[in-house]
Order: sequence, then structure tokens, then C-alpha cells
Amino acid sequence: MMRTAARLLALTAMVWSAAGVSAAHAASAFADWSAVVVAGDWHASDGGPTEGFDNARRDVTLALGRAGFRQNNIRQFSVRPERYQDTKPEKAEQRGIYNALADLSQRTSGGCLFYLTSHGLPQGAQVDQTILRPGTLATMLDQTCGARPTVVVISACFSGVFVPTLAKPNRMVLTAARPDRTSFGCGQDNKYPYFDDCFLSSMPNTRDFAGLANATRECVRTREIATRMSPPSEPQVWVGPELRPMLPLYAFESAPKRD
Repeated sequence: MMRTAARLLALTAMVWSAAGVSAAHAASAFADWSAVVVAGDWHASDGGPTEGFDNARRDVTLALGRAGFRQNNIRQFSVRPERYQDTKPEKAEQRGIYNALADLSQRTSGGCLFYLTSHGLPQGAQVDQTILRPGTLATMLDQTCGARPTVVVISACFSGVFVPTLAKPNRMVLTAARPDRTSFGCGQDNKYPYFDDCFLSSMPNTRDFAGLANATRECVRTREIATRMSPPSEPQVWVGPELRPMLPLYAFESAPKRD
């Protein structure tokens, strides 16, 4: 009898624990959002190898999970997916990225997030051997995310070039640099590029994407001054008028609690 009672208690605890997890997911503002996180290159700024972009891909994905995104609604992409059996990213190709956005948009009804970390050019951002141009990304998002709340983060040199084309009332666009500036921290010894590092370190201390954008920009500014990088990259942010009043409603699960 005692063993039976103990088993019943353990089973009850497991049921309540599972219910608590389900309730937490249901309560999350991002439980029905989709996300695509892309590492678009594996070369450092000097041409040697770097894990910086894939480190950022992996850890941004983890951070989104802590913020309330469901892991099965996040798709990861890498130029060298075979190296990362723990996270199992897909091959970083523009067609595959578009297909993932389309698939996720069919399976979810909430907002969309797109995060790309890579090298950049004045024409766009590198995805393997191709350049993802602002117009191409805009078309991808138009055809998949449509009018849903959408957050786009581009961590790359010259990434401000994406803002004018992507700017729509339902979107937020955060970039690592002005359209005419480089960003920093893509060396072989950098764990992450500066911008990704600041995004990740700022996220636990902010409540939503609006606060995260401001904190990330300030972190980048401070980091560049400390390391004497010049000219400053000046990360850019655009928040559309439809999305602006809604952003406080999308609070991170990992956000600091208010007193």
C-alpha cells in the first residue's frame, strides 16, 4: 500500500509539473510565434575560420526559448550544419530559409522573428556564397509573415541598408550598423560579433524588443569606445506605427520582475 501511494504521489507530481509547463507556454506572449535564426558565414574578418556566427545562432536560439518561444517553432540555419550535431541546423541557403518561413507561418498564427548574423556588404548580407538583398528578404517576409507582427534583426556590416526596404507598419527592424558603416567583432578569437554579444547580454535585463533594441545599441556604443573601434557602427532601429503600441504586450518570459 505504501509503495502504491508513493507511486500515485509521484505520478500526480508529474501530471502537475506537465500542466505547469503547458500553462507557462500558453501564457507566453511568444508561444505561437515563429522564428528563423541564420548564421550566414564561417569566415572571420581576416579570412580565417570563426565560430562566432554559429555561436550566436546557437545562443540566440536558446535565448528565444527562455523568452517564451517554443523550440519546435524555431528553425536554425548554418553554412556548415554537419559540424553541429547538438543543435542540428539546416543548410543556410536562401530557398531553404524561405521554405522554413513559409512552413512555420502555416503552423503558427502569432508573429514572426528573423535573425541573421553574418558578413555584410552595401548590397546586403552574405548567406553562404550568395548575397541576401533587402528586396529579396522583403519579398520572403511579405509572402510568409504578411501582416503579422514581425521582428527582423540583421547583425552584419552595412546592415542599415535593409531598413528602408523592410520598414512597414507591422515590423520592427534592428540592424548592427548604419548602411555606410561596418560592425565589429568578427575576428577568429571573438566568441560572438559585438552586436550579437550585446543582444544576448542585454536580453535578460530587458522586458521586450523595444527595450532590447535600446540596450543593445547602448552596449555596442560602450563596447566600441572601450575597444577604440572607429568609426562607430551606430546600430539602427525602426519600429512601425502599428507595432509600436503592441511591443510592450510581448514581454519576455525571462524579463526581470517588476517590484
